[in-house]
Amino acid sequence: MSAQTKLELLGLIDGAVRDGWAHARACRVLDLADVRAHRWRQRQRDIGSLEDRDPGGGAVHGLLPTEEQAILDLIEEWGPVDRSHRKLAHRGSYTGVVFVSPSTVLRVALKHQVELPGEPFRPRPPKPAFPEISWERNRIWIWDATHFTRCERVAYAIVDVVTRYWIGYLLSSEQTHTQAQLLFARALEDQRLLGPDGLPLGRDADGPILVAWSDNGSEMTAIDTRQFMALMTIAQHHGRPGTPTDQAHVESFFSHLKGDWPHLTSITDPAALDAELARIRREYNTVRLHASIGYVTPNDEHHGRGPQIRRARLAGMRRARAERIKQNRASKS
Repeated sequence: MSAQTKLELLGLIDGAVRDGWAHARACRVLDLADVRAHRWRQRQRDIGSLEDRDPGGGAVHGLLPTEEQAILDLIEEWGPVDRSHRKLAHRGSYTGVVFVSPSTVLRVALKHQVELPGEPFRPRPPKPAFPEISWERNRIWIWDATHFTRCERVAYAIVDVVTRYWIGYLLSSEQTHTQAQLLFARALEDQRLLGPDGLPLGRDADGPILVAWSDNGSEMTAIDTRQFMALMTIAQHHGRPGTPTDQAHVESFFSHLKGDWPHLTSITDPAALDAELARIRREYNTVRLHASIGYVTPNDEHHGRGPQIRRARLAGMRRARAERIKQNRASKS
């Protein structure tokens, strides 16, 4: 804060005091601590200025000149190899030359105008275009796998992106294209998307029957998986490598699964884990209210009851408000 601003604040306080205000009250109105105003007045009397002085003194743990030179030598020798101030700080302790924090290395480099090579820039690949498909249930499925290490099993899951409905899961000890095909075959059958011949309904229409959204796992990109998806007229969409946020829906699903039911990670019997996943799937779909779909269950949203439930809630809130107004008016009259 400038000295001029401090003088203006003290002038306002003095004017309020002359008008009968208490000094502390005037400070509260100006959002200024009473003790700070008195300190300003004392400084004005002692040195005749309210300008903030430059910080002085030195830290008792300040960097020694020999350490500063050691940092510069370290940068010169190892800069082309380690490239960043963070690695250089650890390199200094690794070689026993100097023991400082990464911020100290950076501060010394800036002070002496030494430019560090820095980490090589790796631009993200462009986001792949999403296939053209309508935004409705059973049109966009996202799938992935998560590990239950104590049980030595991996669980694949499919979630409907639009309705958040947990379509199905598969518990397995392997991660191959076979598990991917079995997972989708069961899911298509569960959602009644297969005809009597075992082929998907609506396969003769233009475009895919649905989109399978996943990361770039080996079983997701395998040739056999691509052939199976093509046979089922399912379009595949993969996120960018090393970018888990491109599959945020299923990452969030697994986070909720292990966070809301933490006992799953301690199960060691595969049969018990399979039974518990089946029970939790029913609870997840039919009991748990999901904020992302308007605080209804995925089962309600998936089967078209979500809009009706939300309209009923709004109508009920309006009726309740009208009833409260009516009763309050009656009690006052």
